[in-house]
Amino acid sequence: MRCSTPLVSLGLAAIIALSTTYAHAVDPANGKVLARQCQTCHGINGIAQIPIAPNIAGESQIYLELQLKRFRSGQREHEMMTVVAKNLTDSEIEDLAAWYESIKVTATLPE
Repeated sequence: MRCSTPLVSLGLAAIIALSTTYAHAVDPANGKVLARQCQTCHGINGIAQIPIAPNIAGESQIYLELQLKRFRSGQREHEMMTVVAKNLTDSEIEDLAAWYESIKVTATLPE
């Protein structure tokens, strides 16, 4: 079976788009440093320090990136998060998300 040229071109375009999106080498260690600004509410370890903040330890990197970018753009609003996210670069968001995703969380179900 032969591959058609449009499919090959489409596949190459997708690969190029993805590689340029993630050209930044994600650095969870830098994310930990950046997480200092998050620790008042979410904790440096991603476990919420105040009752109204969610735990974000172990959360998906993709989900965290998406939410931070939504706060930054104003698509999602929160009094504190909008202020915190507005100055984050894409690379900083990726690093923060990688840090919180790297934290391993376990759960114990009640008997």
